[in-house]
Amino acid sequence: MAVTLRLPLLSPPFYDQTANLRRQPHLHKLPQLSCSRRDAIILTSLVLPAISLAPPWSAAATDSSEKEKANVSSRNPFLNGIANTKSWSQYIGDGFSIRVPPLFDDIMEPEDYNGGLTYYGDKAKPKPFAARFASPDRSEILSVVIKPSNLLKITFLEAADITDLGSLKEAAKIFVPGGASLYSARAIKVKAEEKLKTYYFYEFGVDKQHVALVAAINSGKAYIAGATAPEMNWENDGVTLRSSAISLSVV
Repeated sequence: MAVTLRLPLLSPPFYDQTANLRRQPHLHKLPQLSCSRRDAIILTSLVLPAISLAPPWSAAATDSSEKEKANVSSRNPFLNGIANTKSWSQYIGDGFSIRVPPLFDDIMEPEDYNGGLTYYGDKAKPKPFAARFASPDRSEILSVVIKPSNLLKITFLEAADITDLGSLKEAAKIFVPGGASLYSARAIKVKAEEKLKTYYFYEFGVDKQHVALVAAINSGKAYIAGATAPEMNWENDGVTLRSSAISLSVV
């Protein structure tokens, strides 16, 4: 069952003064490569996560041959390593920050920064993305989505941490599309303001796309960062994309 979204009102984001990242509004005129299909995958995994009765640990992931198991194991992000992102440009949005891979362009439309809303008549249409960047050829995308956590799972109290949505495996039913091949899942604990903040990390393949996704919750809002690329690109660019997703910080 698809979740109907109503994103919170976003204040115009600002950039870290030390960053060298500059918006390029004309970029939306450049040709897009396989955009519609890739966008559908991003929206499925980030914006419209399906709450499916079937667990995301699909038969393709659990009943695979020994050769496929070895291949999946080789994709484990913590076996392959994470790049140091401190030298990358830092994007600061509404309640979050994230490091952007070198050469990636800001592809948000100018109107996307107008409080996160587009008006049609008397109704406001929520924008799906809080931030969005793409490689020069537009084949690789980094996106951030913000949504009320109670749209992901109904809770009596305001969710304060991702663990309020359940365990790493339970939350996978929210963040990983049904039928996807799950390559890795980790809970990452980060110390913030004398407390430990938990981030859930998932890496999976779906419809010939490879996705690295990180999710966290703060003050009832879910922050979801996803980096996606064609499966054939992941061997060369996977570490960069995975590292960017993991750099998500809820502030």
